[in-house]
Amino acid sequence: MNERYLNVVDVEATCWEGPNPPGQPSEIIEIGLCVVDSATWERVERHSILVRPARSSVSEFCTRLTTLTQEQVDTGLEFAEACELLRSEYRSDSRPWASWGDYDRKQFETQCATTRVPYPFGARHTNAKRAFSESFGTTRRYGMAGALRMREIPLEGTHHRGGDDAWNIANLIIDMARRDTWPGRTG
Repeated sequence: MNERYLNVVDVEATCWEGPNPPGQPSEIIEIGLCVVDSATWERVERHSILVRPARSSVSEFCTRLTTLTQEQVDTGLEFAEACELLRSEYRSDSRPWASWGDYDRKQFETQCATTRVPYPFGARHTNAKRAFSESFGTTRRYGMAGALRMREIPLEGTHHRGGDDAWNIANLIIDMARRDTWPGRTG
């Protein structure tokens, strides 16, 4: 097991203002990843992996939310290739990982099951949203932007872009680690 590094993951997926159109499941279109060195509690890598959806398309609502267009994601990797990249380049199957809430983990679980792609992550997942609330002794769940405001940490980049959100979530995790409240603290 590689304990020194933590992968912080944030996904963007196809979405619609109302219900999904018939036959179009929500699919990952961007995987944001920030690698945190838990020995120094610094962000050391930042990545955005575009993923080409196979059974859905990017709606106008999705573009307004994420800034991603169908043309952009059409240049992305197939989902199976993206999962293999996570394993081979970022050791996702052996590193602990975190996301803001459980949406990202569940989206990967669902999409891997329906496409028969091996799940790219190990079992050591931390829900950073829950950890943040617990670090303040509250059950209130803060959105990422609200948590940044609460801690007076500037939001860097574009909200609802995977690479930028992973970078910002990593900053919140580092803040928790420095306050000795990060449950996944390994350094």
